[in-house]
Amino acid sequence: MTNPRAYLSAFRARFLLVMQYRAAAIAGFGTQCWWGFIKVMVFAAFFHSTSADQPMTFAQAATYSWLGQAFLVFLPWSPDTEVAEMVRTGNVSYDRLRPLDTYFYWYGRAMAWTLARVVPRAVMMFTFAGLVIPLIGLSEWRLRQPPNLNQAILFIAAMTCVMLLSSAMVMLLNIIVVITLSERGASYIAVPMVTFLSGSLVPLPFFPSWLQHVLFLQPFAGLVDIPFRIYLGTLDGEVAFAGLAQMLVWTLIIVAGGHSWMNLTMSRLQVQGG
Repeated sequence: MTNPRAYLSAFRARFLLVMQYRAAAIAGFGTQCWWGFIKVMVFAAFFHSTSADQPMTFAQAATYSWLGQAFLVFLPWSPDTEVAEMVRTGNVSYDRLRPLDTYFYWYGRAMAWTLARVVPRAVMMFTFAGLVIPLIGLSEWRLRQPPNLNQAILFIAAMTCVMLLSSAMVMLLNIIVVITLSERGASYIAVPMVTFLSGSLVPLPFFPSWLQHVLFLQPFAGLVDIPFRIYLGTLDGEVAFAGLAQMLVWTLIIVAGGHSWMNLTMSRLQVQGG
């Protein structure tokens, strides 16, 4: 790697560019509100129809659902759109000529691309689900605050880890695009795996108890389940710190493996046309 300022400049430029798409942020917020209500309604029907003990209360499940909508863009469902376009046009060769490490250059840009889409939607979702929903008589459905300041601080640290982990996974999808010359295959692989194993579709505590240990240790849990349960306060103390450490370890593993894979892929890259 060269001067870190070059990578920070790339991050900043991409972040400011994507933040300009306000209409997309508002449209995405509207869609996520719709799906948020659907998920909370499903939980309301579930808790209303059962008297058995559950791993979460309805209030926790509702908050979990709204958090999922607030940070939905962090889920690595697809490769970076600009990388996919460069691969299709052959402009990827220009990035190979930059005096930068292509992996970390793309990693920084992927991080900015994701973060710039998350920030406005998360702010709007916290305002709507936390403040507006109680005003329309649905207090039980609202997004609740963390139980204490310690959990709030741990949650901020966890979401920083989510950003790093998600960007590392996006980079794996970017490499698959370079190899296959299409983003469709990467997305077809990522969407079901990420949705099911992260806890985005069904919170992982609702899975069978004999699966809990495996689900906690796999990397996708760090995208949704671990940070959201830290927010709820059901993961605290040593277990919360273990979750944060696990997210960082998986990030380092994926970054190291992705960097090696990218170098191998780029060494065999052929660009046709002219």
